[in-house]
Amino acid sequence: MKAVIIGGVAGGATAAARIRRLDESAEIVIIERSGYISYANCGLPYYIGGVIGDFDELTLQTPENFRRRYRIDARVREEAEAIDPVRKRVRIRRLETGEVYEESYDKLLLSPGAKPVVPALEGTDRDRLFTLRTVEDTVAIRRFVEERAPRSAVLIGGGFIGLEMAENLRGLGLDISVVQRSGHLFNVFDEDMAAGIHAEMRRRGVKLFLNADVTGFETTPEKIVVKLRDGSRIDSEMTVLAVGVRPDVELAEKAGLELGPRGGIRVNARMETSVKDIYAVGDVVEVADFATGRPALIALAGPANKQGRIAADNICGLDSEYRGTQGSSVIRLFSMTAASTGMTEARARKEGIDYGKVILSPANHASYYPGARTMTVKVLYARPSLKILGAQILGYEGVDKRLDVIATAMRCGLTVTALKDLELAYAPPYSSAKDPVNMVGFVAENVETGKLRQFFAEEVDGLPRDGSVVLLDVRTPGEYARGHAEGFVNIPLDELRERLGELEKPEAPGKMPEGKKTVYVMCQSGVRSYLACRILMQHGFDCRNFAGGYRYFETVRRERCPAAETRPCGADKN
Repeated sequence: MKAVIIGGVAGGATAAARIRRLDESAEIVIIERSGYISYANCGLPYYIGGVIGDFDELTLQTPENFRRRYRIDARVREEAEAIDPVRKRVRIRRLETGEVYEESYDKLLLSPGAKPVVPALEGTDRDRLFTLRTVEDTVAIRRFVEERAPRSAVLIGGGFIGLEMAENLRGLGLDISVVQRSGHLFNVFDEDMAAGIHAEMRRRGVKLFLNADVTGFETTPEKIVVKLRDGSRIDSEMTVLAVGVRPDVELAEKAGLELGPRGGIRVNARMETSVKDIYAVGDVVEVADFATGRPALIALAGPANKQGRIAADNICGLDSEYRGTQGSSVIRLFSMTAASTGMTEARARKEGIDYGKVILSPANHASYYPGARTMTVKVLYARPSLKILGAQILGYEGVDKRLDVIATAMRCGLTVTALKDLELAYAPPYSSAKDPVNMVGFVAENVETGKLRQFFAEEVDGLPRDGSVVLLDVRTPGEYARGHAEGFVNIPLDELRERLGELEKPEAPGKMPEGKKTVYVMCQSGVRSYLACRILMQHGFDCRNFAGGYRYFETVRRERCPAAETRPCGADKN
């Protein structure tokens, strides 16, 4: 059996190694148009920033290593130009010489990846303008930084590459601006959760231009100017385009392979295309979104590697299936960590899904143990099934651990309330006896059983300030004095039982309320306000607890970073 693989990064390299492990007699050929195979795409920004110092650390394998260890013929700087599915041949061009030849195959695997989106704008072919997708791109940017010593840079795009480049170039001392077309960075987060990301970026000196459309570029020997639709101009000494990628389907399309509704190659669960004996994996394919089952384009290294293994199994006569992609991801942003899996709330609304949500602001470990820090956790779940749809977490230490647990629970089909039953490792330096993951389950159960009713940040402005409802802040006077939501009055939790009468005062002299008013309660993290709600509900009040607490509210409204430390019950020091 002869297998030819087009593309030698992530999925392609994984498939080649897996085929060899399954079939010692197979002839395996990799065709890769760049000069490198099996390199670490995700590490490229960190090499530019000097975090990864050794260039060789980026290349997990070399063509020579592949030949020596796996007896795989890995050919770099060669590009597949056409596929003849009838004759089972691929036309290939050697890029250094221009020589063209044909290669036969029994099984063909397409893993060409995706290409950076380069908008059709004035000046996109100018000097000082870069994309970052390949090792060659990385080398060019690092050489520019080392030789030209730029003092400023503009990143066009607020996704993974844009934010990682912002962090790394800022670490080199450059003045950084990030231009994002939408209203918030990092589209795998909702706008409320992205507020903490904005705060951290600004705290680190990164300038953000949100809701900003780029209309073109001007380049001089000394600088590149980014022109925006509102007429403003951003001067810098280099610009990196990171507005996204699109699947590289040209070769597949010319060969007659069927494309899906999102523009990627259509494949089945076995990673088979519409043409017999041709498989496809990685950024070029449409996969099933795990949460909805609908076609999706998700460009991540983890899924690409899994797809490569599954394709290899089926090429070698086994029976393996890909079960869909959740899009689990994590990113470091200076001192913070942001992680997500599954659907955002914005997408759930767009797709008309009936969902519930919980938002928490727990500590990353036991709050009495020194160094406890706040994280913000947002989890969406379907109604009435209570199956987890997605999660977003922003914070410091322990974010990745909690996201991985929730992603695993989602993959296993657990309900959001089942999170309360998970037995997770506990010691004060690492967690709490009631882990944040468990707390998600507790809160969701309280909501779904009617023990707790919530209100959210987007509802606060619309609450009446005419006395028809009670807006209550149950934090300490010191916490309240440092900042509070407009119209909320302060009665500390520990005084609430003795001051219930204040919540039933007449709206005007001589006028008594017809019944107990609805009370909207807020505290620092949501813990004390929940306790207040339980007290009030048992005294006949209709009560709503603010999800996430004032700390989260302040982050959303004022783009302030989550608190650096927290204390028992979510309180801050007075």
